Amino acid sequence: MDSLAEILAAAIRIATPLLFAALGGILSERAGVFAVGLEGMMLAGAFAGVIATHALGHAGFGLLASAVGGGLLAAVVALVTVRFCADQMVTGLAVNILALGLTSFLLRGLFGHGAAPTIRVTPLAPMPIPALGDVPFLGPLLFRQPALTYVGLALVVALLVLLHRTRAGLTLRAVGENPTAVFAGGADPIRVRTLAVTAGGALAGIGGAVLSLQQVGTFTDAMTNGRGYLALAAIIVGRWSPAGALVACLLFGATDALQLRIQGLRLPVSSYVIQMLPYIVLIAVLAGLGRGARLPAAIGMPFVR
Repeated sequence: MDSLAEILAAAIRIATPLLFAALGGILSERAGVFAVGLEGMMLAGAFAGVIATHALGHAGFGLLASAVGGGLLAAVVALVTVRFCADQMVTGLAVNILALGLTSFLLRGLFGHGAAPTIRVTPLAPMPIPALGDVPFLGPLLFRQPALTYVGLALVVALLVLLHRTRAGLTLRAVGENPTAVFAGGADPIRVRTLAVTAGGALAGIGGAVLSLQQVGTFTDAMTNGRGYLALAAIIVGRWSPAGALVACLLFGATDALQLRIQGLRLPVSSYVIQMLPYIVLIAVLAGLGRGARLPAAIGMPFVR
């Protein structure tokens, strides 16, 4: 039972950065803009978080810098795609490449004099909830997590309420379905999409901070390692629902935690084969559930006043 609780607790920790990025991507795609640039936004957030924490000596500044870093990159995406109607797929891929090269260049240029330096900060510690953290099984699983994990779970509920119980959420969803009708009703689809993409980038940036500040305590080149694309897949598997994306992220987290445990058994199988397990599971789920997923009707379609 203890081993199961450890695996599930690790699954939640691994799923946390994916969850932040997936929630940000839901905001963007519900408004009608493909969130292909999540990988770059996460990487920008991871870089900004470590640099700000190292320079200013407090993780709170690092988290703020992560949100700003991801948000600024998302604002570029919004400007190019929403204002100037550029292809959203191409722009997203370009942003991912830009973030990969720019963070590596700045890391070496500002701190390593051409070499790849190692900048270490103190990782965010778990924050047990008094009394609840001592509950058998559920305590270690749910109530001894780092603070950002609690924030991510709370954001799932908050985003559900925003999208389905508020006027702003209704407008955002309507822009992703029929921006012309929204414009006729008096709202500005360009403004809604710009805000949604930028806010989504800020969330993805915090997802990058979970990696660099909470899980690792340092920044390395390409440390997101494709997690932005996994978050994009989680959005599709979860049918553009925050709750569905949470389940998809937890599925990947569970399989990743399981493969780490399997590697510890030292089976006569290549570790590279075992590391493929989470991706194989996600591809299988995506092939099974993603086929019937319905995209927002106006996603990828530019709106011109």
